Amino acid sequence: MNEITPPTAWTPDGEKPLQPPAPPSAQTPSAQTPSEDALIEAIATVYDPEIPVNIYELGLIYAIEIADDGAVKVEMTLTAPGCPSAQELPEQVHDAVLTVDGVTSCSVDTVWDPPWDPSRMTEEARLQLNMY
Repeated sequence: MNEITPPTAWTPDGEKPLQPPAPPSAQTPSAQTPSEDALIEAIATVYDPEIPVNIYELGLIYAIEIADDGAVKVEMTLTAPGCPSAQELPEQVHDAVLTVDGVTSCSVDTVWDPPWDPSRMTEEARLQLNMY
């Protein structure tokens, strides 16, 4: 009877048999799940072109959901339904989120409820806009 020799790979410790890849459900992700802080930092690089404050400080981000597989869902709003940046800002948020290590995908939904108003701004944003 002929014995089948499994394929081997050279390693610094000598030749070792190659192991078949683990099934997808058993594989561990190569990167950690992104943190909410890292996502907020990335989103804070996006500015409303008409207001010199980032959109996170403006209170335009309503929710950030992070799945175990690194998929991120962002719910955001705009300062007004007729905002001239209605197309650009969600795309910029999407692109910023994808720069964070561990993010595998991103969806950005624009929501209108509750409507945005200046009370959603952080204290820092109010200071920047002299709203005190």
